[in-house]
Amino acid sequence: MRQKRVAAIHDISGFGKCSLTVILPVLSAAGIEASAIPTAVLSSHTGGLGKCTYRDLTGDLRAFAEHWKSLDLRFDALYSGFLGSEEQAEIVGDIFDQFRTSETLVMVDPVMADNGKLYASCTPQTAKRMKQLCAKADLIVPNLTEAAFLLGEEFYDGPYDRPYIENLLERLSELGPRQVVLTGVWFSPSLLGAAGYDKATGRVSYAFSPRVEGYYHGTGDLFGSALLSGLLNGMPLKNAMQLAVDFTCGSIRRTRESGNDQRYGVNFEAGLPRFMEELGLLCPTNIRMVR
Repeated sequence: MRQKRVAAIHDISGFGKCSLTVILPVLSAAGIEASAIPTAVLSSHTGGLGKCTYRDLTGDLRAFAEHWKSLDLRFDALYSGFLGSEEQAEIVGDIFDQFRTSETLVMVDPVMADNGKLYASCTPQTAKRMKQLCAKADLIVPNLTEAAFLLGEEFYDGPYDRPYIENLLERLSELGPRQVVLTGVWFSPSLLGAAGYDKATGRVSYAFSPRVEGYYHGTGDLFGSALLSGLLNGMPLKNAMQLAVDFTCGSIRRTRESGNDQRYGVNFEAGLPRFMEELGLLCPTNIRMVR
């Protein structure tokens, strides 16, 4: 079979597992060729590790795309996440236009907010630009805070109910994407997961796992790359969501049980063999199971 190829348009943090340092190994484990367009380079992520270095790569993005275009590169998916400036949203939208075909999946993770607030580097104008980028996507993967900013409404914390979540999904799909996956969904304190919506069929699906308390960096990137891995390996949206929820929550649980510093990111690496098995890429008799 022809190997699938993804262009991942995200920042890269040298330390603290998130963004490209999570996305690239997960896609590779899923048998997918992962190419990167870095939007910014940081010495670490920005969550409690002190003052990090930050280099904005806005000026390099078009040159990246022009070089790749000269090589006639084709991609099965274009996957964007954190953008280092407002201008980058417009540039990334142009990159989508340059490389998408009728068979390309364009996936946008509108990384800009969590816990009811925009990130310090983001502004209301960033949210507006991100909304415009989401209009070009086939699939968007916001958390509930990002969903509120995309829709221009107040965020409120859960527990939620199905009518509220399903209304959000439908309204997010009206921004342009044909599929929406909403993360951070919970109806009871014991379970946490995601909700998905397919505009063509009107079908809503859910995926949950037992909740693990705490805040863990990079889990959105882990979820997104696992979700995309499932989709590109032929899974229906519901199955790919459950794969991503299980892989993400399993990585969180493993990290919490180890007692490692939560700021350093989650131990997803030990779960890759099982992840690959669930994708049908490894025979279970040939690996040591890590749960």
